[in-house]
Amino acid sequence: MSIWLKPISLDLLAQSGVDTAVAHLGIEFTEIGDDYLRGRVPVDSRTVQPYRLLHGGVSVVLAETPGSSGAYFSSPEGHRCVGLDINANHLRGATSGWVTGTARPVHRGKTTQVWQIDLTNEAGELTCVSRLTMAMLLPRK
Repeated sequence: MSIWLKPISLDLLAQSGVDTAVAHLGIEFTEIGDDYLRGRVPVDSRTVQPYRLLHGGVSVVLAETPGSSGAYFSSPEGHRCVGLDINANHLRGATSGWVTGTARPVHRGKTTQVWQIDLTNEAGELTCVSRLTMAMLLPRK
């Protein structure tokens, strides 16, 4: 059963990233499942650190992108959401290709949501695991 409570599409997700850090870093959404969002980032000159590995901060931006979008699109109409906390454990470096992030909800409550985001390289190996906590802002009266 689908968790999406607002209309969602790859086009809508792409439009939300125009003129943002998401677009600057080349992050793109690739898949919408019944209970997950998937996006990816290229490992290139925009996204690497001086040792030519994907920058850890870029991994966090990739994780927060489908995680926060998932929280928004799975909340009732009129609700907004903002990030409260994000953490990331970097497990393996990536030096080329694409890193893909898959965000799935762990908890979807009335006031908070928690999302797990797993990042993998093109070989399917985990590069980073992240957990994002979102505050759900109720409609103003």
